[in-house]
Amino acid sequence: MTIASRRFADTHSGPRARLSLDGTWDFQLEGHEPATIAVPAPWQAHFPDLRAAAGVATYSRTLTVPQKWQDRQVIVHFGAVNYFAEVSVNGRRLGSHEGGYLPFEFVIPADLLGGEMRLDVRVALPSSDGRAFPDFPFDEIPHGKQSWYGMLGGIWQSVWLECRSEAHIAHQGIRADLATGGVTVDVELAAAFTGALNIRLLDRNGAVAASAELALNGAAHASVALKVAKVEAWSLDDPALYRAVVELCQGDVVIDADVQDFGFRTFEARDGKFFLNGQPFYMRGALDQDYYPEGIYTPPSLEFLEDQARKSKELGLNLLRCHIKVPDPRYYDVADRFGLLVWTEIPNVQTFTEKSAQRLLDTMEGILRRDGNHPSIVIWTIINEDWGTRLVESADQRSWLDNAYHWLKKKDPTRLVVDNSACIPNFHVVSDIDDYHYYASVPEMAREWADWVSAFAKRPDWSYSPNGDAKRRGDEPLVVSEFGVWGLPHPDKLLQDGKEPFWFINGLEWDSEGATYPHGVEQRFRTFQFDKVFPSFGSFIEDTQWHQFNALKFEIEEMRRHASIQGYVITELTDLHWEANGLMDMERNTRAYHNRFHEINTDVVIVPRMQRYAVWAGDTASIELEISTGGKALPAAELSWNVDGTAAGKMAVEAVDATSVCRLPAIELSFAAEKAGNQVSVQFTLTAGDKELARNSLDISVYARRPKPVLSVSSAEPEIAGYLAALGYEVVNADKAHVRVVSTLSQADIDAMEHGAHYVSLADVAPLPFGNLRNDQPNWNYPTGGDRGQPMPQMRVTERNGTIWKGNWVTGFSWVKRSGVFERLPGGPLTDLSFVGVNPNRVITGFRPIHFDGLVHAGTMAGWIHKPCATIAERRVGSGRIVATTFGLMREPAGADPVAATLLDCIIETAAAG
Repeated sequence: MTIASRRFADTHSGPRARLSLDGTWDFQLEGHEPATIAVPAPWQAHFPDLRAAAGVATYSRTLTVPQKWQDRQVIVHFGAVNYFAEVSVNGRRLGSHEGGYLPFEFVIPADLLGGEMRLDVRVALPSSDGRAFPDFPFDEIPHGKQSWYGMLGGIWQSVWLECRSEAHIAHQGIRADLATGGVTVDVELAAAFTGALNIRLLDRNGAVAASAELALNGAAHASVALKVAKVEAWSLDDPALYRAVVELCQGDVVIDADVQDFGFRTFEARDGKFFLNGQPFYMRGALDQDYYPEGIYTPPSLEFLEDQARKSKELGLNLLRCHIKVPDPRYYDVADRFGLLVWTEIPNVQTFTEKSAQRLLDTMEGILRRDGNHPSIVIWTIINEDWGTRLVESADQRSWLDNAYHWLKKKDPTRLVVDNSACIPNFHVVSDIDDYHYYASVPEMAREWADWVSAFAKRPDWSYSPNGDAKRRGDEPLVVSEFGVWGLPHPDKLLQDGKEPFWFINGLEWDSEGATYPHGVEQRFRTFQFDKVFPSFGSFIEDTQWHQFNALKFEIEEMRRHASIQGYVITELTDLHWEANGLMDMERNTRAYHNRFHEINTDVVIVPRMQRYAVWAGDTASIELEISTGGKALPAAELSWNVDGTAAGKMAVEAVDATSVCRLPAIELSFAAEKAGNQVSVQFTLTAGDKELARNSLDISVYARRPKPVLSVSSAEPEIAGYLAALGYEVVNADKAHVRVVSTLSQADIDAMEHGAHYVSLADVAPLPFGNLRNDQPNWNYPTGGDRGQPMPQMRVTERNGTIWKGNWVTGFSWVKRSGVFERLPGGPLTDLSFVGVNPNRVITGFRPIHFDGLVHAGTMAGWIHKPCATIAERRVGSGRIVATTFGLMREPAGADPVAATLLDCIIETAAAG
């Protein structure tokens, strides 16, 4: 039986016995009607009308202590209650506890043990109103993401009765030395004891690996040293666990016993790298916010946690960053058994005061006491992203953080400590890891991501305090500890009893554009005519998931190109309510790419790169190749590749050390004419003998060669005219042209359109001082114009930077409708890496949902199908027409980028039609 199952089982024999109090309790939140509630779980998980409710609640239930317990000490134990609990039995107060994440217990007086008892727990979940909760306002208590995803109040971990001897083991702390096999067990007793202390260390098979007996002559603490002769290390692939059984004995009678699991392992940071058990380790982590579909904070079962761990390993993850929350203890038991490392963080406060600062340290001390024996835990974080502190402007708080780091290192020298897991504009002061957060959508921000990664890989000054108080050693491992993109879950897989989960109506407040609001997503899909862009809603959802895979693939590969970067943490393991950037959804359903993700999220990764991911049919393209090794060295191997399943080449690869990057010779591939109009897949496989070591792929869009254009064009702008001529267009006078091409419009252009002229506006080229396509002050009284943000020709152009359309947290999904002339574009509908060279820096608004059927040919949307806008769109103006685009079609020499040239052809043909 595992420790996890022992902890929650009803046990009626041995030196201790337990009786679970989980189940139905009476419940009443002040100001609300009485009800019953299932324990454990926050009250917000049970009552729709209390989802956002803070306040004071009372939990009550009756219980009877077994007769055979009557002559023993009986305690009531709480795993965790948020936030302030006062406990009484039959009206007699037993005590109180402050803190929402850690266990506590009270002794029930012996004279109350006979007959039926009533247990009452009064729980205060504070709001931010300091007048209502002067001793612990919400902003000054550790609360983590409760300020994001909703308040959590009440008894959210298990409760049980336990009987034991008054002389009992209060705690055991275990220090295991992998190098020597030495084990020190620090035993803390509830009171001074005279008798024997027996300790047995059991290996994974239950055999005694070491034992010791110590006479206690009135001591309340003992430190016992043992030695395991043949140590089995705890590792990711073989998580060997030992068990320490500590017994208090009087003569031959065992009066108390305690069991703890532990493991032998080391985790170090030195020379810019990580080492697990002395071997190189490359961090492949995911942020885990440890929220659950129905119980919110409370996991539904041990089996659920085991399934999550199994899927995490399938994804290639070797670490979970349990984010600003102290989890249920079963979380660590599972990580110990499955071989997953855990990076744990103190839940943040909102406001830094003397009291809130002390609560942070008190919480950390409680974490050490409860969880310190778990071999899976290897890193602690004190502050995340400067939440609750003001490190940028407060020297006092930077000093406090410095002191807190050293305090924690002294408390636990066996683990790494991060002072502040940083993002712009904050930083580290002193840390064992130089970690940083950065978010970028791909393909829109692909080049920006590559530039940022390259800068971070050089250990920039900006990741540490610029105020003269940084204590940077210079050899801290570099880790990108938050990055990620969205991929939407299918709403049908999230239904609970056939209904949307409660959080579908949350999220509106999390950005100014409402992009984080799930409710109505399928209706919005139809309202904006996206069923004309994607075959179905289901295919759209699947496309967003593959879009997420390809974006993460690019971002991970960029990091793997830099040997100085020693790991990353993907945001995140699972979706959390409306935040849809998980590798699984909220129910732990896997994404479409689940069985492929390990190809890029593994130790040895093949990294193919191209300057441009589109080629003309008949051309030869160059592919740069690198091999990145994580925690495992690469033996001499062979790299082979094929194009759409047809063998295309191979090369020998020399042996490569762990945590290194090996640059291989570039390969040249030609693409025959019959591939035109298609995306081809280049598959790479790395083998040693008959063993496959790594695989990866690269998608390349092959464009048909352009025929000589038959349409004539004109442009009064020399740069545009020259570009069009270089593309083979006949450039003529405006009155003879099929299409006039401009960057912006004047009143004369509007008048010409009114009388039948056809225009293309390349709205990426010139400044747009009026926020629209006009280069003059619009005539606000123009009869077909608007006076409320819809100037002629009823299109408003907006810079993406600084808006929800930028996509640096809530991902945007950009698309091109592959119909009509746009059918010649390979791939789609969502844009991919072949569009990197033309990614729009602006978007076009001014279109109603009905216009997305025929007038909008390309565009983007944010998050759960919000704020759809155009990147290629047309309008009728009088008897003329305009097609405007914000794609960057003139950034390279004419014809160099097949995407730019073909898109421009399609846009000109669209403008000329009709």
